[in-house]
Amino acid sequence: MSDYDAIVIGAGNAGLTAAATLQRAGAHTLLVEQHNVAGGCGTSFRRGRFEFEVALHQLSGVGVDGQPASLREGLFQQLGIADKLEFVQEHDLYRAVIPGQVDVVLPADWDGAVSAIEEAFPGNGPRARTFFDLVKTVAFWQIAAMRGLPAEQIDPVLFRQGLRPTKDVLDEHFDDDRIKFALSIYWTYLGQPPSKLPFQDLALTLFAYFEFKPWHVRGGSQAMSSAILDSFLQAGGEVRFNTEVRAILTDRGRVFGVRLDDNQVVTATDVVSNASLPVTYAMLDNIDVPSAVRSDLGSRKIGVSGFVLHMGLDASPSELGFTTSTSFVNLDSDDERTFASWHSFEPARGICVSAYDVAPIGFAPSGASHISLMTLQYADVWDKVLPSDYAATKFAYAQTLIDMVEHIAPGLRDVIEEVDVATPLTIMRYLGHPGGAIYGYDQDATEGWLFRNSERQTHIPGLHLAGSWAGIGGFQPTLEAGARIARRLLRTRAA
Repeated sequence: MSDYDAIVIGAGNAGLTAAATLQRAGAHTLLVEQHNVAGGCGTSFRRGRFEFEVALHQLSGVGVDGQPASLREGLFQQLGIADKLEFVQEHDLYRAVIPGQVDVVLPADWDGAVSAIEEAFPGNGPRARTFFDLVKTVAFWQIAAMRGLPAEQIDPVLFRQGLRPTKDVLDEHFDDDRIKFALSIYWTYLGQPPSKLPFQDLALTLFAYFEFKPWHVRGGSQAMSSAILDSFLQAGGEVRFNTEVRAILTDRGRVFGVRLDDNQVVTATDVVSNASLPVTYAMLDNIDVPSAVRSDLGSRKIGVSGFVLHMGLDASPSELGFTTSTSFVNLDSDDERTFASWHSFEPARGICVSAYDVAPIGFAPSGASHISLMTLQYADVWDKVLPSDYAATKFAYAQTLIDMVEHIAPGLRDVIEEVDVATPLTIMRYLGHPGGAIYGYDQDATEGWLFRNSERQTHIPGLHLAGSWAGIGGFQPTLEAGARIARRLLRTRAA
């Protein structure tokens, strides 16, 4: 007889929702986490009088009164935590800035965004409306397809436009590169430049934030992670922190448990892994990795990581000039050069600025501000840095991000009270992800979820994959993925 019905490896977004869904359905579940807190990327930490949000910039899937979305009225209700979280709405999508060329705020409202484009770029409002109409249509039919609607019932516009490069669609709608920049800057949330990013991915992202608004959680993503963990524990689940899974055990081709870092063997009928795919399959014991899996993993590219400054500032958002919670600041509209720079120490060409006290989440003292500056960067550039040069290199590169933010917040350097710098190596260390990849594998058309959705089939009975490495990256997708995998597992057990 097994010790547990299921063991979940990793307490990141997908691991938490998988464990809580399983346990609340009556499956006795053990959650194993190498860190001392739950959450993975969904955590926070303290420096001085500030608490810093690790990774959440904008949460999709919450929805507004009368138009609830899948997280608040779906998953969070099912886990019994919807009324335990306080959501903080951002009323703008973002501010998009190229110093001296572009400075436009897009409200989280379709008509408002059209008006903003018309005001910033006279004569282009009608073009923006036509573009947004296409965004809505492609996103609607993509959601329908993802929910299993037969292909013959889907509007052909999805097949004509969905997989086209975003750049091509933008070029058909606009002549001005500044407008294309302002409307496509979410590509940095997705890790691929417009020339490689399938239009349906940008369309779905824009639709999610326009239609259901961008949100945050008071207390940060840690509050959300803790609430899910509480739901799991209150249902009778068990968690072991500061514990690593060293091996996934198999017998006659089927998973039957795990070996922990103290050599203890814990058995279960099913194992759900929220670890990366390379790490998960490397842990398999007494079985060869199936050839289909080896072929798949051998042809994939590790995705991009991030370089982040977490800062506590001795000034209020208004004193610093922040009026939007999210700002994107780029040197120019050359997305290809910006993308190429992620493989180098070239000064940051584009940053995402999260000002968490414009719509306060409760992390900064009164009169102060908590902000993060982030640029994407591949980990390979850090492989050549000697350990003796690491600190100097990361702080020198961090200065280039501060140079960028001072285009919209002059004098910010003078009010820095606390600062913490995370490189791709930091992320690699804390998450255990190869390359510190934050989206898993590269998310272009050939690498992304549509053609490489590994959560559907592991080729090993009893092993289940959940998280960004097996599907789509980001907070809402991974939170939902864990619950989806758990429900699929439960249906299999009931069959």
